Amino acid sequence: MPISIALAGKGGTGKTTVAGMLIKYLIETGKSPVLAVDADSNANLNEVLGLEVFDTLGNAREEMKKGVVPSGMTKDVFMDMKLQQAIVEHDGYDLVVMGQPEGSGCYCAANTLLTGFLDKLIGNYPYIVIDNEAGMEHISRLTTRNVDVLLIIADTSRRGLQAAFRIEQLAKSLNIGVGKSCLVINQTREEPSDMVLEMISKENLELAGTIPADDTVYEYDLNGRPTVEIPDDNPAVQAAFDIFAKILP
Repeated sequence: MPISIALAGKGGTGKTTVAGMLIKYLIETGKSPVLAVDADSNANLNEVLGLEVFDTLGNAREEMKKGVVPSGMTKDVFMDMKLQQAIVEHDGYDLVVMGQPEGSGCYCAANTLLTGFLDKLIGNYPYIVIDNEAGMEHISRLTTRNVDVLLIIADTSRRGLQAAFRIEQLAKSLNIGVGKSCLVINQTREEPSDMVLEMISKENLELAGTIPADDTVYEYDLNGRPTVEIPDDNPAVQAAFDIFAKILP
């Protein structure tokens, strides 16, 4: 069975950058091929990876729901063709983008085909990295409902930590199985204070580690350069790799 790692966090925490570092780590440690799933409605994992995306799974679902199926082709064959076209292949990993959430109307048939496609696709990869929005709509409705590791990314603010705790509570309330949840505090300037550690302890949430704020990461992001190309000796990358080595099998 593939090992799935989902990342969630409120906007501005650097969640997608951490997802890119995780994909980089898995490839460099021989745990490829990796299936990267961008399940954030504000999709930008492809920018972190330096890839161009031409289509999304959501677009395929919309077309099927609206009946845009060529004459003589069944809906399941059409859906399979469209979903295959939405896969972006690269060395060591493939990327699929979920796209925007559902619109109005019934998507039951399209979602059933989409879920079946993802179930078959997932079996081809030893590791799956799912970059989610804070609400985790796609992970609860469209992707595999079993997550081995949920990485919750927070910044150093009190509100950032509280948002992380709400994500953990949401994950527990959804119809998904989470093997373990871990907190990663990103963009830190110093070690977590005793007050912060006490807040985390009260939530019974494991602190997997911290990733320091780094000018190189900021500059890559600002200039639109793929952050997966940041050298391995970068302090933020090293800290992230240490976290991944500790929590992943």
